[in-house]
Amino acid sequence: MDHFITFLALALVPCTWAATVQLTGQTVYLAGVSYYLPPSPVTTLQGNTALGRKALEEGLIPITVLNATDDTGYGHSDYQSAVSKFSTMDDVFTEAFGNTIYVQTKASTVANSTNSTVYTANVAANDAVPQGPYFMSSSGAVYEAWRLYTDFAGAFTETLIGDAEGTFSVLPANVPGQALAVAVPSRLYYTKSAEKPLAGEFAPATVIVPGIICTHQQLRTHFLCNVWSTLVLSFLGKLKTSQFANGEEATADWDDYHSPFNPRGDGYQDPSSSSSGPGAAAASYPWLDLTLGSDTGGSIRGPSEVQGLYGNRPSHDLVALDGTMPLSPPLDTSGFLTRDPVLWAEAAKALYLDNVTITHSYPKHIKLYDFPKKASQPGDDLLLDFITKVASYLGAKTTNYDIETSWNRSHPASANPSIDDYLNLTYPILIAKNQVDLVRKPLYDDYAAAHDGRKPAVDPVPLARWGFGDTFPESAVAEQNTKRTIFADWFASHGLSPNPDTCSDGILFYVGSQADVNYRNQYISAPVAPYGFSISRVSPFWGGPDLVLPIGQASYHSTITHHKEFLPVTVDIMAARGCDGMIFGLVQDLVKQGILKTSVAGNSNAGGGEVLFKRASQ
Repeated sequence: MDHFITFLALALVPCTWAATVQLTGQTVYLAGVSYYLPPSPVTTLQGNTALGRKALEEGLIPITVLNATDDTGYGHSDYQSAVSKFSTMDDVFTEAFGNTIYVQTKASTVANSTNSTVYTANVAANDAVPQGPYFMSSSGAVYEAWRLYTDFAGAFTETLIGDAEGTFSVLPANVPGQALAVAVPSRLYYTKSAEKPLAGEFAPATVIVPGIICTHQQLRTHFLCNVWSTLVLSFLGKLKTSQFANGEEATADWDDYHSPFNPRGDGYQDPSSSSSGPGAAAASYPWLDLTLGSDTGGSIRGPSEVQGLYGNRPSHDLVALDGTMPLSPPLDTSGFLTRDPVLWAEAAKALYLDNVTITHSYPKHIKLYDFPKKASQPGDDLLLDFITKVASYLGAKTTNYDIETSWNRSHPASANPSIDDYLNLTYPILIAKNQVDLVRKPLYDDYAAAHDGRKPAVDPVPLARWGFGDTFPESAVAEQNTKRTIFADWFASHGLSPNPDTCSDGILFYVGSQADVNYRNQYISAPVAPYGFSISRVSPFWGGPDLVLPIGQASYHSTITHHKEFLPVTVDIMAARGCDGMIFGLVQDLVKQGILKTSVAGNSNAGGGEVLFKRASQ
């Protein structure tokens, strides 16, 4: 009785507010594939009564929109050619969309396909919609088809959907029984242009950024976010990074999120960090062409190396970092992770803007750091063969280079003759002290103000690094920056120097990865500050470019599968500061020579294949 009285009382209370229902789209199945349909149609077809009757009789129907190339009509051969092209280049289109064809043409007649119903209409150029797969409702409303893929690698924190006004919201869709869903639009909706250089054959909407660079509320307000909303047509989501862009080991150090999965080999190798999500996503998903990451001490290069991707740490200050969470501003950069070296170079033009010019004149001197002398372990043969082919193509001389020995012989008089000792504390002090000021202080202050003086939970790695930084005075930052500058000037004279004809007097290669194992299911010791100097620290301290090139794969025996598996073999290439465009030019030419190849998504960067951990996660 009490419940009945309560109901009556509520029913009699006058309504003083009004609720607005906002449509968020819908999901449908077609031939066993899930699709998301945005809430707003791209057009409404009202002039074609035959097609309208079909939609009215059958409800929501899949259709393919095509364009006649001239006034002569549209025949069966045109249809076959279009379907073949769409099936090859598009991630969304399938032949299930081909049972109903809508042709936008100036011609009055069109021949029918043998297995489709073809409808034609005279459509003015301004009223035409892009070719591709759509769904049409009984009212004639035509909706884009966004294919839903599952994020089985656990690379995303959230997935997004955009609208025509350039605003973004969380994707209100999922795939039953799966991980987070990602909605991917048809590439056919977009046409490459000077304003949209990554559209068309390059993925128009499969550029994804990590959370430390953009949140979906910021996609129109920060530089890197704004650049990509200008150059491409939408974002698909936000990817995971290790906490505050620090280097973390999978499973052991990740508290708030589970680390993404590296798809290569046995599927239980660490994806490296901090750009873990961008690396795992680019290596896992064939529908994803390009991800954006940050690199301070190796956060792009590490994930690219262990997952067999192309990745670039740009010369410092060539790429703006507005809107990026800082780790250490003197060292921070931002670049790409991708499987496609041709797309990589095209995208670089968009990212660097006027700060890069791709050139094709190359130095005749190659320095090799810690390369094998002969093939004695898996991957050595790939490394030696690669260098032989590059040197032959360039007509270049190769020499073995030892940076430690070179420093010992020619270091500035004021510096320690051991480069390892001289720069041992430079990286840990700079990242710790810089982030304490730029990240920890505002984070702690804001959290304390909102939660009665409490501190937020923070992962073990940043806590250890920040605590290490607290043991040094503020003067330590200037001291280490001075050491960094002294080293940078020395390396610009004794390592890789500018050249007026070839930009750099030489290029330097070092081994990035060689089927290196780092299992994510192992116990590890507590984190400590990242002491030490290595060849991977040269680029951050000196400010020149360091780019990762996948050259193949090598075998190892997995303790997970108890089977022979394969992991990537990569090399890193450096040139004089500001010579990024020369390296991109060389990569393009090495692709043409067949020396470099496109990496593949899946179990193997060389051959693809089923991701082994995927089954267990589904």
